[in-house]
Amino acid sequence: MSDLTKTPVTVITGFLGSGKTTLIRHLMANPQGRRLAVLVNEFGTMGVDGEILKSCADDNCPAENILELSNGCICCTVADDFIPTLERLMAMPKRPDHILIETSGLALPKPLLRAFDWPAIRSRITVDGVIALADAEAVAAGRFAPDEAAVQAQREADDSLDHDTPLAEVFEDQIACADIILLTKADLAGTEGVALARALIEAEAPRPLPILTVTDGAVDPRVILGLGRAAEDDLDARPSHHDGAEDHEHEDFDSVVIDLPEIDDPAALTAAIERLAIQQNILRVKGHVAVRGKPMRLLVQAVGARVRQQYDQPWGSRPRSSRLVVIAEHDDVNEAAIRSALLGPVPA
Repeated sequence: MSDLTKTPVTVITGFLGSGKTTLIRHLMANPQGRRLAVLVNEFGTMGVDGEILKSCADDNCPAENILELSNGCICCTVADDFIPTLERLMAMPKRPDHILIETSGLALPKPLLRAFDWPAIRSRITVDGVIALADAEAVAAGRFAPDEAAVQAQREADDSLDHDTPLAEVFEDQIACADIILLTKADLAGTEGVALARALIEAEAPRPLPILTVTDGAVDPRVILGLGRAAEDDLDARPSHHDGAEDHEHEDFDSVVIDLPEIDDPAALTAAIERLAIQQNILRVKGHVAVRGKPMRLLVQAVGARVRQQYDQPWGSRPRSSRLVVIAEHDDVNEAAIRSALLGPVPA
């Protein structure tokens, strides 16, 4: 069976808060005549990104074509979850023309590419390309890795430590696996920030890669879809820190789901999240919150201390339940402290 008969898959990877969901929403709105399907792999058990995408469903990408896997990394649940989910998509009465996979922000992409070598799907699906998103403002500021003092402290504590910290490895593996890099939030980074981020990524990339600047996910789909890379057959050109390992670990990160009562003051919640990020080195906070007297649910998304809020859709008949998922490096997760920080400043 030739690649022309296979359904193409685009893997969209990127660090926490880099704009993967925003990009997919743009692609859903501009499918170029394709019938799309989306597979979202969340970190933790709360499917915030999937909910956001389902709210944008239309005839080109109906809600039933947007599926979530929240039972762990898709490359670690290949037989139980990943393969059956892809087969479910391929068995739909109207088979998708193109599948988009949004990985967790903490995912290493190369093990996922290996999963496409499974006999159950190899003859029917090919990886059209890997798109890595990088927040230009964050990269320019060096926030994809801990500060030099922390790295040095780790090295002094362990003479055998000769590699970067987990966050840096995630970033480097995503860049090394990519076919195209999208520098997102270019408007926030400014000209100098974009230039610095571009230089840092070019220095890190194992081979020359196209690097495009993007604001609000607006990129011509013709640029990133239809690449025909067959990335599952090109693994040697995509080096990883974890090459040679039989499996990979996810214990570097952990998540906590916090249930909140209805709140009166979204600004107070923002302040609490900002304090939490600074005091406890929290990487990511996302979820939906019920605001007393408001018929719309409040979507909260934070990358470090940068918090964004917007009312995204009415609660309707759904319970007005508030939930936030908090993601941090494993050693920084103090569930009691996180609960205190979020529940304390927020009035019931």
